[in-house]
Amino acid sequence: MLPVRGRDGRAAGAARILCTRTAWTPVGDGEFFCPGCGGDRNYQRLTGRRRLTLLGVPVLPRGEAGPVVECASCREHFGTDVLDHPTTRRFSAMLRDGVHTAALAVLAAGGTSSRTVLEAAAVAVRAAGFESCTEEQLAAMVEALEADTGRAVDGPSTPGLAIELHEALDPLAPHLAPGGRESLFLDAARIALADGPYTPAEQDTLTTVGAALTLPASDVTRLLAAARTPS
Repeated sequence: MLPVRGRDGRAAGAARILCTRTAWTPVGDGEFFCPGCGGDRNYQRLTGRRRLTLLGVPVLPRGEAGPVVECASCREHFGTDVLDHPTTRRFSAMLRDGVHTAALAVLAAGGTSSRTVLEAAAVAVRAAGFESCTEEQLAAMVEALEADTGRAVDGPSTPGLAIELHEALDPLAPHLAPGGRESLFLDAARIALADGPYTPAEQDTLTTVGAALTLPASDVTRLLAAARTPS
């Protein structure tokens, strides 16, 4: 009986006789967002060594492989850059903190004397995930912020406040689609508009919010105008 041959004329069994295999070694684990499964999963971080095998027996080293990330559920391998993407739970927390920080910054810029402004801020913060947030809590936080910075209401934006905005929004921005970044900015702008036109301090703060969300200056100008239009 003639041996079965592949397209290149070699016996099909030759590939099984002589092949390269990788031996993987776990070097870490954790939780990540699996692009294969589309959800949060456990993972193992693996490094490997390639070896040329003859009849299944390793005979020659062929260098290192990886590191890779292996999903504990689907067993697919991915580059380690997938770990840069936050898990669903982490992303939700980042978004919640970003909206909360932006709302506090706008309130600190425009003051908390208007109940309408506080209500608008509380609605936005609750929608982002702080379901128990109240107007009174926000007012108390702004009061504590002003006492800590020695800043008067309606005064210029402080460097410390700008730093807080960047700390909350810079890590979030790369993981938001353009529409998501614009939506967060519009929420902050509508808080500022709840008691009337933008004050210079509010506009300055919103410009900082836009910069932290990596929105071009032209988009910030457009969105500031769009927020004035009732939805």
